[in-house]
Amino acid sequence: MKIWVDADACPVVIKEILFRAADRTGLELTLIANHAIKVPPSANIRAIQVSGGFDVADHEIVRRCEAGDLVITSDIPLAAELLDKGAMALTPRGEQFTAENIRGRLNMRDFMETLRASGVQSGGPAAMSQSDRQAFANQLDRLISKALRSKG
Repeated sequence: MKIWVDADACPVVIKEILFRAADRTGLELTLIANHAIKVPPSANIRAIQVSGGFDVADHEIVRRCEAGDLVITSDIPLAAELLDKGAMALTPRGEQFTAENIRGRLNMRDFMETLRASGVQSGGPAAMSQSDRQAFANQLDRLISKALRSKG
């Protein structure tokens, strides 16, 4: 399993959790963004900068990702594409996208987009809380442990 990060909007605290997990487990971690991302010196952590533009980073993640890989993203359409490839998708708040919940999430996203387009102010997501960080770290550990058990 490789870990990919849709890094343009990924919170710094989540990147730090991922850096520690990659160093602890030896899993390959790649952050993809359309701006420069600083990563710690590590043999298995790297950043790839893609050109700017709508969904350029997303397309690069889909191109590189393989079945069994894990992608960290809040982008619901990207998650749907990754699930179709057999990859796993996890939000920075620790919510896993699955075949069972992705269609409902896409429908809600489209509904909220329609509301915003009609002028309704829906507000953004709440700030990352300590419980969000803990939920992410716990779910990440579960997914990594499961992948490492099935590998070895």
